[in-house]
Amino acid sequence: MNKEVITAIAIGIGLSASCGFRVFVPMFVASIAAKMGIFPVNEGFQWLAGWPAILCFGSATIVEILAYYIPFIDNLLDTITTPLAIGAGTLLFTSVLPVDNDMLKWTTGFIVGGGAAAAVQGGSVMTRLASSKLTAGTGNAVVATGEHAAAFGTSVLSLFIPIAVAVILILLITYILLKFGKKLFKRKA
Repeated sequence: MNKEVITAIAIGIGLSASCGFRVFVPMFVASIAAKMGIFPVNEGFQWLAGWPAILCFGSATIVEILAYYIPFIDNLLDTITTPLAIGAGTLLFTSVLPVDNDMLKWTTGFIVGGGAAAAVQGGSVMTRLASSKLTAGTGNAVVATGEHAAAFGTSVLSLFIPIAVAVILILLITYILLKFGKKLFKRKA
């Protein structure tokens, strides 16, 4: 595998995982980066660099960020954004994956990109539920602020130091899956 492929996969993992924190932040960052020529989108995904995409994702980002500061609406948003995060993670990973076979590209995008977004989203949902339970929703603003920062930070860093971010995210996702996977199996047993 050459350096360009490894870098593209790392960027895809970073942006996809960011979708687990916020759906539209990584899409917005990717659109701006594509417009600036920093984000190497594949053929068929050039629309990400267009002004309509930037304006749509920018507007959606603002609404999403503000909505997460409304107690208990944030918990409702988690049920809506979980499938959206998987879709956004799939799209971002697929948009950068340098594979000619569409079936392979989209399948890999769904498994890796959607899976990364789902794993991070699962951890985010569990954190918000714990915060809601412990603080009756009053601590959720702190959780939301951390998630916003993580979404922006991970998205931007994925473009500039993609391999380091991908390694950190893979380790984080593995930890989340192992930690919560053990709890699920203990409850069933």
